[in-house]
Amino acid sequence: MKKILIIDDELAYVKLLRDVLSSTYEVLDAQNGQTGLEISLKEKPDLILLDIRMPIMDGMTMLKKLRKDHYGKTAKVILLTNLEANDTIVKQVVEDQPTYYFVKSDIKLEDLLEKIKVLLAS
Repeated sequence: MKKILIIDDELAYVKLLRDVLSSTYEVLDAQNGQTGLEISLKEKPDLILLDIRMPIMDGMTMLKKLRKDHYGKTAKVILLTNLEANDTIVKQVVEDQPTYYFVKSDIKLEDLLEKIKVLLAS
């Protein structure tokens, strides 16, 4: 079974994603980038859904650290955020090479699920 790690501090959003994904995938979660990085390096999930703004370690810092690891260089990461694409923190996105970037308020859950399905099929 494919493994997805959700790293997000919005517990209601994590629960929603867990509820819709857990019938098809093994779902892990973390509420901050530090814990998310530790789980990523230990569990090596097939896909990481990563929020940007979180306590302890933000998503962009976590992604930079992940990309330094052998597994992390090619890990599939979808950034899910409430930030708009022109916010300064997101300028790092291209440099840190997430697989996809979505603004939570702009994407329908069905579209995200389809993107996850396509990514994990490849």
